[in-house]
Amino acid sequence: MRTAIRIALGLGIVLGLALDSGPRVAWAGPLEEALAARLERGLGAAETENQAAALAVLGRVYRARGLAPLWVEEGGLGARGETLARLLAEAHLDGLDPKDYGAPAIAALLGSSDRGRLAELELRLSLGLALFAADLGQGRTAPHVADPKLYIFRDTVDPASVLGSAAEAEDLAALVESYRPQNPRYGRLKRALAHYRALAAQGGWAAVPKGPLLKPGERDPRVPLLRARLALWGDLDAAAEVAEPELYDDALVTAVERMQWRHGLDTDGVVGPATLKALNVPAEARVEQIVLNLERRRWLPDDMGQRFIFVNLADFALKLVDEPKTLLDMRVVVGKPYHMTPIFSAEMSYLVINPFWNVPPSIARREILPKLRKNANYLTEKKFKLFSDWSNGAKVLDPATIDWALAPDKGFPYKVRQEPGDHNALGRIKFMFPNRFNVYLHDTPAKSLFKKATRSFSHGCIRVADPVRLAEAILGQTPGWAREKIERTIGKDERRVVSLAEPLPVHIGYLTAYANKDGSVHFRGDVYGRDARLRKVLFGPRGRPSLD
Repeated sequence: MRTAIRIALGLGIVLGLALDSGPRVAWAGPLEEALAARLERGLGAAETENQAAALAVLGRVYRARGLAPLWVEEGGLGARGETLARLLAEAHLDGLDPKDYGAPAIAALLGSSDRGRLAELELRLSLGLALFAADLGQGRTAPHVADPKLYIFRDTVDPASVLGSAAEAEDLAALVESYRPQNPRYGRLKRALAHYRALAAQGGWAAVPKGPLLKPGERDPRVPLLRARLALWGDLDAAAEVAEPELYDDALVTAVERMQWRHGLDTDGVVGPATLKALNVPAEARVEQIVLNLERRRWLPDDMGQRFIFVNLADFALKLVDEPKTLLDMRVVVGKPYHMTPIFSAEMSYLVINPFWNVPPSIARREILPKLRKNANYLTEKKFKLFSDWSNGAKVLDPATIDWALAPDKGFPYKVRQEPGDHNALGRIKFMFPNRFNVYLHDTPAKSLFKKATRSFSHGCIRVADPVRLAEAILGQTPGWAREKIERTIGKDERRVVSLAEPLPVHIGYLTAYANKDGSVHFRGDVYGRDARLRKVLFGPRGRPSLD
């Protein structure tokens, strides 16, 4: 159901204009007459593209039905209409706003037997359903509207298809469910939203006061508050007996380490500034963070592939999945905030063992040229080759013969290539999924960076902590490439291209909140500021249908 027909948006018309073309229909009775009158009058001006599209379709759908209502009947609202009114009022369970689907106006019309008000109720229910299904199936906003650097392309939901399906549906709740992401990860995060909203409704939690580092074995008056907090979050057994309330004992250390793991922090069991900051994020802010990430989940395709790689940039982590199992979970290094790794999907088709590194001209100009001006032997020491240009017939040059002080800062004419080996910036393996951003996964000689909690250090490509293990897992379906052969090939220092037996989907995403199968809810920092941009779009001013 979530794969839908693309429609033209931006109509910018009122509902009454949608009825100006085509033959008029004969009205079967007073309720149909009231409905026709309300259609002619309209529900108000369309203030968003989705509303314009839905309003334009609404008149055509009802005219095709001979103005037969879907939800109301003489004397009041039918059972199907009651179900729909409830579903729209419960949109908050998906992190959506019931006001966007007219739930308050619908609630004000419930219980009325007046035909004019029933006609308005009928149209508001249909419009609400069309907009709700669209938001569930494609997201409330388009990814590129939230952030121009999100290269995610969704299928859009056709309002006419929604209402046509509703007319035939025996189970309306099941129909609405079919528009939600058909992915257990969405359902887990939705349950987490309900849980954190309940915590917020109970008053949330008090801040843990600042103070010196809190280390295992110490006593501190803040410990009882810390203990209560972790019990509230489920990191600590609330029923466990405590002999010394202010002692930072082993059980509490284990709970802090679990909390640190859930928040992407160093799991050292020490309550320092980063851990204290995560402890003191208010419940309402966590609710909002989950809502933002439910929207991101709605952007993702239901079918990501039976076997795929998902890189969560906000988590600095890679997963290799063979549904429903995660085969591999690995730390990665991603682009610096001013070299953001883009959000997109592609297919891995091959990998390269012992790769060359053809240094991008921008990096050669900005980073290598200044080093050459200080040390003319820099390229030789780092095992780079210098070529006259980027053509196939380029000549190898001796860098010592060039006066680098006179080399232009702009228009660097040379090609710089680093030879294979442990010194190579790409390490021993790179994993290729051709894309317009020239982004790929690769090894790195800078292994120490993987020990850091925040790992945004690259120029945009994604460095992996254990490339041989990743290559072994990826090539498991490619005959003849066991780990021993991978390691043997690496040892030869010769460049080797290995094609995958089957293309492997690779999805680069950005999730700052997610829920695991074990029920644990995880939060991550907003390293690229994307939560802030999405928050502005989702929670800022937005148009809604209004009465004339």
